[in-house]
Amino acid sequence: MATTNDLKNGLVLNIDGQLWTVVEFQHVKPGKGPAFVRTKLKNVLSGKVVDKTFNAGVKVETANVDKRDMTYLYKDGSDFVFMDMQSYDQLHVGEAVVGDAARYMLENQSAVVATHDGNPLYVELPASVELQITYTEPGLQGDRSTGGTKPATLETGAEVQVPLFVETGTRVKVDTRDGSYLGRVN
Repeated sequence: MATTNDLKNGLVLNIDGQLWTVVEFQHVKPGKGPAFVRTKLKNVLSGKVVDKTFNAGVKVETANVDKRDMTYLYKDGSDFVFMDMQSYDQLHVGEAVVGDAARYMLENQSAVVATHDGNPLYVELPASVELQITYTEPGLQGDRSTGGTKPATLETGAEVQVPLFVETGTRVKVDTRDGSYLGRVN
């Protein structure tokens, strides 16, 4: 248990049996009346964001979320298998929990896996990853970096938009949050 004075970004709260992450918070002391805390909370499982106001000093239940650096090993049916590099324990994580992160994961890649009471909640990849383009239409003479874009298929099977001059076999840096092209890798 903690009070609303202990709130900080990233803290996970257990409200009505659901887990919520504090995205942002603000202590407000109006000229008249008691102080309160205005928060923006994000549901850990569904991603839904809500605004909630607490009276100052009220007790809130915190949840113990364990975030560990793990290595993605392989896909086993519909599960993704991760290994904790300290204890060498293997954890099976379902497709629904991994979500869009699966589009940018290669074997032996590191990721952060968050668990609560032994149940995986979500998988967090680095902000950007380096992947190779397995197929894209060939570039034409005169294609410039300021021109348009074309679709390219990555080695993970995901499709991203790249500049016209990028060719098959090029290693590129991709943003894992929105799937955008960030540049070529030498």
